[in-house]
Amino acid sequence: MESDVLMTGLDGFVGEREIASADDMEALGRAFGGALRAGDLVVLTGPLGAGKTTLTRGIASALNVRGPVQSPTFVIARTHPSLSDGPPLVHVDAYRLGTDGELDDLDIDFAHSVVIAEWAAPFAAAVADHWWEVEIDRGWSGTGVDTACGTSGHHVADMEDAAPRHVRISRRTA
Repeated sequence: MESDVLMTGLDGFVGEREIASADDMEALGRAFGGALRAGDLVVLTGPLGAGKTTLTRGIASALNVRGPVQSPTFVIARTHPSLSDGPPLVHVDAYRLGTDGELDDLDIDFAHSVVIAEWAAPFAAAVADHWWEVEIDRGWSGTGVDTACGTSGHHVADMEDAAPRHVRISRRTA
């Protein structure tokens, strides 16, 4: 089956791992990006600040595309053309999209691009038969600070940023 062939290069990434730092997240992105090919869709999920864009920067580095890679929150989708003969990277932030039709309306060339789509889990099946899902959870750094209880301030954000990330990579089909 063609979809199995297209996704085989990433099977080694399936599973869970703990990522200790932003540098490690970017390194994971570079390794993962080295296995991506035109036609691959990667759906990223996780809270704000979890490392979705950092992972995408690593993927962009491996694909050798024009940057800089920034969150596409305000533009919804940003295309990074290849600097060599590889596929372009399309970085999507689907947070403000209301329906899967709106994702389709972006007129992304899924077949000839590597598409990294943040917040797109509810819409993936409408645009692809198969995709990779990367779920990133912010870990607890052991600082004793519980932000859910109302503790706030820049020092809390700094401590939370030091927390490891828990990354789950899985293969999905429609």
